[in-house]
Amino acid sequence: MSGSGTTAGDDPLQTAVWRLRSRACWTDAAALLERLAATDARAALQRAALLGERCLYTEQGWAAAEDALRAAEALAHNDGERGAAACERGQLAYSATLLGVRDRADEARSALGRAAALLPPGAPGRALLDFRRGLMAENLSDSPQAARAAYRRAHAGATAHPDPLLLSFTWRHLAGLALRDGELAEARHGFAESLRIREELGYLVGTAPALASLAEAEPDPEAAERLRAEASRLFRLLGGVPTWLAEHLPTAA
Repeated sequence: MSGSGTTAGDDPLQTAVWRLRSRACWTDAAALLERLAATDARAALQRAALLGERCLYTEQGWAAAEDALRAAEALAHNDGERGAAACERGQLAYSATLLGVRDRADEARSALGRAAALLPPGAPGRALLDFRRGLMAENLSDSPQAARAAYRRAHAGATAHPDPLLLSFTWRHLAGLALRDGELAEARHGFAESLRIREELGYLVGTAPALASLAEAEPDPEAAERLRAEASRLFRLLGGVPTWLAEHLPTAA
């Protein structure tokens, strides 16, 4: 496999997986990887990540994600693969806790700590791990300073080893912290960068949240309303995904 499907030159399988993922078709994307994932650790991890992302965006599919993750863990044979699997374990446990499915915060912290021991700074996957540790700090530990530091490390890593999709997330979450601190211009810039990247990548399932976030930092009420209207349109187009966005879009119901 080569690339993530987001750029020219990626292999056809990755391009197909990306197109499905970006349109909230995680189960279909995972199905494309099923045969390869039976023996290939990287494909198994990617499949587990897809099904885990489905859980976070739809609040469904937990058993399938757990099964895929166990299979990926069984195929992991070196520190990089074991670290990546632990990172996915931490993210799945974080998602379950955040969405109120079950309190798995201790499991999430343990798994992400294990991943940190296996993935040194600069290693592939470390930027994603730093970002996820930032999510834990912000949303489960209510520690914005620790979250900001983790997001900045992730942002630097995603810049040094180009990962535009991850950059769209770090921009958005750093902007969210800036908005929380009343830094409106900084927040608006970060949200705008996140939206720009997602539109360039064609990451449709992430575009509605980016639009809604930018609306929160938009001082012009009419412009903010237009952003929310477009977010609502995309939200409906994708069948109400991500589910947690509904409360920020009162007209989307």
